[in-house]
Amino acid sequence: MLDEPTILHREPTWIVLNKPSGWHSVSGRGSEPDMESWIRARVPACAGLEEGGLVHRLDLPTSGTLLAATDAATRHMLREAMSGRGERVIDKEYLARCVNGVAECGSFELYFTKRHRGSRKMTVRTSGEKADCGRCAWRILERDVQRGDLLTISLIGPGRRHIIRAGFAHLGHPLIGDALYGEAEGTPQLHAASLTVQRVRVEAPVPVWGQPS
Repeated sequence: MLDEPTILHREPTWIVLNKPSGWHSVSGRGSEPDMESWIRARVPACAGLEEGGLVHRLDLPTSGTLLAATDAATRHMLREAMSGRGERVIDKEYLARCVNGVAECGSFELYFTKRHRGSRKMTVRTSGEKADCGRCAWRILERDVQRGDLLTISLIGPGRRHIIRAGFAHLGHPLIGDALYGEAEGTPQLHAASLTVQRVRVEAPVPVWGQPS
């Protein structure tokens, strides 16, 4: 049985939700439950907004912090910030477990494009168009031969689809459980650990897989 979402933090014009793994961000994506419908039913100010006021999305298997606005003007401003076009008022940090051997700390700048219509995977290159560029930095929190390396990952600038999943697979260290990018069958171990919005930091509870051994 899937966990239920919760509201982690409220401000006058935005809220941060805790999205469980196994929930879609927006409606119409499949038979699984979705955060858009959940928030429309529980936050009246979001009911009439596009995508229930959601500012960004997380993949179906990814858990953690999800930002929603409670009015259209704030949603537009926060979406501009997420895309890198507006003032930088948002920082995102993730937890992930990946195949052992990644450097103790590091960063990448890679370029992410869709393979073809209908493909779920992203193509990763070392050069490309500015609009496709994705950057992140990481450091190791724990090394575990059996469970994989536990990382904290900071996005630098706007995110790209599958930036962490495809990016670390490109480096030769796919996320544990991420069958789409070459690891064993399962659920990719990726968690949106925190969001900092207008200097307010909100953290989501760490899933069991991310607890140090």
